[in-house]
Amino acid sequence: MELHTHIPTPLQRLYHWEKSRPSDVYMTQPMGEGLCEEFTWARTAQEVRRMANYLKSLDLPEKSKIGILSKNCAHWIMSDLAIWMAGHISVPLYPTLHADSVKQILDHSETKVLFVGKLDDWDTMKDGVSSEMHCISYPLSPPNDFIGWNEIVEKTSPMKESPERSHEELATIIYTSGSTGMPKGVMTSFNSFCVGAEGAVKELNISREDRMLSYLPLSHVFERFCVESTSLQIGFHVYFAEALDTFVQDLQRARPTVFISVPRLWTKFQAGVLAKMPEKKLNRMLKIPLLNKVVKKKVLTALGLQHARIAGSGSAPLSQDILNWYRNLGLELLEGYGMSENFAYSHITKPGRTRVGYVGEPMPGVEQRISGEGEVQIKSPANMMGYYKDEEKTAEAFSDDGWLKTGDRGEIDEMGRLKLTGRTKELFKTSKGKYVAPAPIENRVVSLSRIDMACVAGADYPQPCCLVMLSEDAYPKRSDPEFQKDLEAELMTKLNDINASVDPHEQLQFMVVVKDQWTIENEFLTPTMKMKRNVIEDTYNPLMEEWYAARKKVIWQ
Repeated sequence: MELHTHIPTPLQRLYHWEKSRPSDVYMTQPMGEGLCEEFTWARTAQEVRRMANYLKSLDLPEKSKIGILSKNCAHWIMSDLAIWMAGHISVPLYPTLHADSVKQILDHSETKVLFVGKLDDWDTMKDGVSSEMHCISYPLSPPNDFIGWNEIVEKTSPMKESPERSHEELATIIYTSGSTGMPKGVMTSFNSFCVGAEGAVKELNISREDRMLSYLPLSHVFERFCVESTSLQIGFHVYFAEALDTFVQDLQRARPTVFISVPRLWTKFQAGVLAKMPEKKLNRMLKIPLLNKVVKKKVLTALGLQHARIAGSGSAPLSQDILNWYRNLGLELLEGYGMSENFAYSHITKPGRTRVGYVGEPMPGVEQRISGEGEVQIKSPANMMGYYKDEEKTAEAFSDDGWLKTGDRGEIDEMGRLKLTGRTKELFKTSKGKYVAPAPIENRVVSLSRIDMACVAGADYPQPCCLVMLSEDAYPKRSDPEFQKDLEAELMTKLNDINASVDPHEQLQFMVVVKDQWTIENEFLTPTMKMKRNVIEDTYNPLMEEWYAARKKVIWQ
């Protein structure tokens, strides 16, 4: 691992801001009923020092694992810092896990203490937490009998010393989302936090005057990289979202200058705008010089994005239609690419150098190559230390000469931009012995506004097919004959377009509009909203023969 010891660690930056900007606000936390609490750098550091002293008083073994089970909030970041200050290792858990998964991760990581924070479904999780586990609750936690954060902070004196952690030390174990089975514990060093933060500041020209809204899960590597580590490094203001139904108000409060999201949310934003103003009318108004700027500003202000100088998207590709739509509003969406295994520090598209279908160019210090088998391989200074307690899988994750094997297939163009063409493990074989890469086909199907997700299947059948899930807005209309007629025509056009442009063995035989909504709760999706292909295939495989025999182009389940 290449160490970047010249870059200060998150703890060193906390100490710096504590001294140099004590009265500046670092975090704004909604507390419900329209009230917000502000955490200055001085208050943040004081509460972290008190919590760190409390953790030290528990006399845990050196470098114990301490879990954080919570939605994003100011106390999440303060817990992380307190764990590090006390000399321990943090283990974040997704706030949407079921009890079995909670137990699995706590047991595997040997977690000694658990912060139980802001949660929507604690009742579905609590059985996964042993009655012997020492738990600490946040001010926004669901009702419980645990000792509270504020009680600890009031009764515990602050740690006077300012301990440091070395770059090569293990900082956190981030469990992968488990799209292919048991989550793996990605061991991430403090070096990765340092490299990620400095690279983001440099590439995106981030300053302490910027503002970000934190709402993508901090338990996932992407938010730890973009928000936590970068805000500590450069010292910008972080706002937190209160709830799903207050999201627009949260955005309007934060007025973010840097806003990172996922394709599903960008699509929802668009649908919300078009529900109030038909697309044809909006396009017509944008073409009128006198109205153009006024309309753009009005739409972006309604979304809370009027100040966004950088807008990004990750986790899945965006369609050309969505990219163009936002570009017409004056917002160039930059896409990115990364993995838990490299702290999401891998690729980003640069302003003025975007190319549709490409995830961008390597971040500073990152090298890329395509193996002989077509796999994207990455050498990054933020690459993981390995998988916790799994030397065999760690060895499998790297090439003999130390490059991270991403499992993604890809191509690199003449400007060094990377295009992903599918997952090596997602390739499946038809009964004709031909391999099909589902991802590129799926990406074209989800460009339809009424389709939220698509899954290309058909292993061991002569031709592939595509299962499509309706968007949240379209789902209630599925039994309306007029809606069905319109959507069938749209799907037929899309199917014909796809089949005219792919190799014969990849041509879709039919599309199925499934009756289910794929969600995290029914375990069709991982906590990071990725499809669990094995669950989807197991669910619909019993119906495949009947669908293939029907010889229809569009089938309604």
